[in-house]
Amino acid sequence: MSETVSTSAAVSMPSRVRQYYALTKPRVVQLIVFCAVIGMLLAVPGLPDPKTALAATAGIWLVAAAAAAFNCLVEQRIDAKMARTAWRPTAKGELTNTQTLLFSTVLCGIGSAVLYVLVNPLTMWLTFATFVGYAVIYTVILKPLTPQNIVIGGASGAMPPVLGWAAIRGDLSGDAWILCLIIFLWTPPHFWALALYRVEDYRKSGLPMLPVTHGSEFTRLQVFLYTLVLFASTLLPFVSGMSSYVYLVSAVLLGAGFTGYAWKLWRSYSDTLARKTFRFSIIHLSLLFAALLVDHYVSPLIWHNAAR
Repeated sequence: MSETVSTSAAVSMPSRVRQYYALTKPRVVQLIVFCAVIGMLLAVPGLPDPKTALAATAGIWLVAAAAAAFNCLVEQRIDAKMARTAWRPTAKGELTNTQTLLFSTVLCGIGSAVLYVLVNPLTMWLTFATFVGYAVIYTVILKPLTPQNIVIGGASGAMPPVLGWAAIRGDLSGDAWILCLIIFLWTPPHFWALALYRVEDYRKSGLPMLPVTHGSEFTRLQVFLYTLVLFASTLLPFVSGMSSYVYLVSAVLLGAGFTGYAWKLWRSYSDTLARKTFRFSIIHLSLLFAALLVDHYVSPLIWHNAAR
């Protein structure tokens, strides 16, 4: 053949789709949507309206994916310096700034429209505010400015159960904010455990993460202290009457596990232990919210059978 097509120019459709999909940070967004769905299910005694729940799930996923893509766009140079993120399509130059921005804008627009039309305006505005909080306030302003970036920026990451609650009930209550508080307090020890064993990556990137600015020992102490406060906050659903003993037992066991990891991390550090702590933090939040869900449906049956 007289015509040759360069490898860089010839990108197959499946490959391009994978690149766009990678921009959405699937594993992060899955946890966000999971917490939002838990908020939907906890908002009412029985099952929520399936059409509303499905529309809310789709809308929240789309806006969260849009925020993730915008984050990749803003941080492409930083991502390229870090082994953990150097594979991202924006960091490798596989997708242009225009393509990424357009992709993020389309996802956010469609997701917002779905929430406004098929769910309710409150959920749409709360979700859009979360997008701005994460993609702009946290990523653009806070992250390069202060080592407390993840603490302050954690407010937007803690919103998913509030969004789910608002989607089903059309309003907010104290119980929804308790769920938000738990994720807010969970975020710093979760991310600082990661930052501890990725400290050289963050040092190269120039980001003022706590292990870079204040050292390993101080960060490890903060992780431990936050797990103590987090442990106390996870008991609030039981104290407020949102949950019963099924959840309480789960919260105590999971909280003891996370605190135990944090204590060992503080007293005897190793990168391997930091990795285990980070991974357990994800298990902790997932199982904690799963326990809330199980308790929500199982406890009424237990009490009903006991009263017979």
